[in-house]
Amino acid sequence: MISADQFNAEIQQIIVNAVREDVGDGDHSSLACIPTNAEGKAKLLIKDDGILAGVEFAKQVFKYIDRGLRVDTFISDGTAVKYGDVAFHVSGSSQSILKAERLVLNAMQRMSAIATKTKDYVKKLEGTDAKVLDTRKTTPGIRALEKWAVKIGGGENHRFALYDMIMLKDNHIDFAGGIKQAIEKTHLYLKRENLDLKIIVEARNLDEVKEILAVGGVYRILLDNFDYDTTREAVSIIGDQCLTESSGGITLDTIRNYADCGVDFISSGALTHSVYNMDLSLKAV
Repeated sequence: MISADQFNAEIQQIIVNAVREDVGDGDHSSLACIPTNAEGKAKLLIKDDGILAGVEFAKQVFKYIDRGLRVDTFISDGTAVKYGDVAFHVSGSSQSILKAERLVLNAMQRMSAIATKTKDYVKKLEGTDAKVLDTRKTTPGIRALEKWAVKIGGGENHRFALYDMIMLKDNHIDFAGGIKQAIEKTHLYLKRENLDLKIIVEARNLDEVKEILAVGGVYRILLDNFDYDTTREAVSIIGDQCLTESSGGITLDTIRNYADCGVDFISSGALTHSVYNMDLSLKAV
């Protein structure tokens, strides 16, 4: 996984790029009608039920826009909220508040939706040892925000990107000439490049599971689109030789069944690619 410093750098880059995109050479709407020295206060109003996420990100945005802005937090990230709750007040330059408004709302609405959905998945796994993982099926440019939201919702992050873990999927295996060739070439590559990266290999059936185990040196086997019976059999075959992960079209209705098969992890792209934004607004008070 990426380091805390790398993650923080990603967040800062998101803020810089988002402000560039949204503000450009100036918020002319505010500049036109709000005096430069005008000060005000606004509240972050919750207009939906769910899990709040993005408060700490909002603080970073306000700080980037104007270090003079003050944030009084009433509800923290990861808290269950309901219609009518107020997450925080932000006060200071009215122009600065308006400049930050859309970025804060866009991020918090999506992050809260992801955290809420993740929490629903996590609750389904209570009483099992399985953990919910996200994927790389994220919105380009804001992956760090979406993976942050998964953590806030109680899930775990899979690899962040292509550079922090090896994942040999069906196309890698086919292009490499087979499972044995793909894994052996990967071990040679890691040794040659002096890289310490975990290896996950996708299996499409039980024969491939056995072939992966025969080669060895794998951190986790990804059981892709296995049914319940086949998943249970795969888990039995693998035992404690490596970790296991189920993936492939897993929904809120099916995730518990896969957990009951004994897998260590269950990954779902739906945590980030299929959510409806939580309704939030920033209102002057």
